[in-house]
Amino acid sequence: MAQPRTRYSDQRPSERLPVWLRRPVGDASALEGVQAVVREQRLHTICEEGRCPNRAECYAAGTATFLLGGPVCTRSCAFCQVDKGEAPAPFDAAEAERVAEAVSTLKLRYVVLTAVARDDLEDHGACLFTGTMAAIRRRDPAVQIEVLTPDFWGGHRDEAEGRAAQARRLALVLAAEPVCFNHNLETVERLQGEVRRGATYRRSLGLLAAARQQAPHLPTKSGLMLGLGETVAEVEQAMADLRAVDCQRLTLGQYLRPSLAHMPVARYWQPEEFEALADTARRLGFAQVRSGPLVRSSYHAAET
Repeated sequence: MAQPRTRYSDQRPSERLPVWLRRPVGDASALEGVQAVVREQRLHTICEEGRCPNRAECYAAGTATFLLGGPVCTRSCAFCQVDKGEAPAPFDAAEAERVAEAVSTLKLRYVVLTAVARDDLEDHGACLFTGTMAAIRRRDPAVQIEVLTPDFWGGHRDEAEGRAAQARRLALVLAAEPVCFNHNLETVERLQGEVRRGATYRRSLGLLAAARQQAPHLPTKSGLMLGLGETVAEVEQAMADLRAVDCQRLTLGQYLRPSLAHMPVARYWQPEEFEALADTARRLGFAQVRSGPLVRSSYHAAET
């Protein structure tokens, strides 16, 4: 019998938001300018859907992260602000051109493409990435594009069959030649079942390993949220596991509860703890590490 879903709304915040997480809005004109174009083109960005605290800074620097596949995700992760549903809107073939128009209008030089999980599509959303990359490059081949993908897994009870299908979908995206392949582990192994419903730790590591095998020249990247109940030892193990599949870039940031319907924050990690973890990550061999309370997957993505 199915287990009843946790009622996170019954779990109140255990402490006030620390001062180091209270960030000013930033460049309001940059924020409003991007929001206006996004509304006009009927698009979605993870910057807005996820209420990223860095969005004004990134917009002002000429970077944005577009959310492909519509505003509804077929997964129901406990941390994510994006709406959930088993029946998202039909595939929108015109979305890619609207994203390309927005990139051109905003004169963006570095674009991150992510997507909701679309387990309802045959290729699980690989076409969302390839079509949008092609549309952007038809207008301006010089725009650099990073992809932050879901795991391209779903509907496969047999592990071998699932891995083969995942590899085929991944190959489609890598053939479009992004400048970086990003897939987030999100949390430590022990917490995966509660935090990432529908995804698994080993499948995500397998996707990152497959990306290195299929495109050895392409850097891979992953990220972890802290504050969900993990220990330092578990974070260090997750970093070691990422290095074991030759992941080169890492982001570490503080989880912030989007609403009372989402998983509560177990604790707020101190800035110096993020610095210590960054030192450990560099010793493990990561070529690039972004670690801090307000760091997110796409934070300063264009600087490498």
